[in-house]
Amino acid sequence: MGLNHRKGVLVCGRNAVILKKFSKMNTVLILGLGTGEIVLILLVVLLLFGGKKIPELMRGMGRGIREFNDAKDKVTTEIKKGMDEKPGEEKA
Repeated sequence: MGLNHRKGVLVCGRNAVILKKFSKMNTVLILGLGTGEIVLILLVVLLLFGGKKIPELMRGMGRGIREFNDAKDKVTTEIKKGMDEKPGEEKA
């Protein structure tokens, strides 16, 4: 993890967080999206789906993320079990 002070780019792994100075405040822009762009995206989502549909969409997205994490944990557990087994052992 390093900060290139001249260019204002914080590199952490594969992701880059761009730091820009506006007056005396530091604003962190992730993936190049500023506050204005995020607000615009949220307004478009609100117009497309309406206020009543958004909580339902978020609930569905939460369930999907939970199922993905559960599946990921199961695969990780299976891989760890496979690595812990000795070559001559067999499953019961």
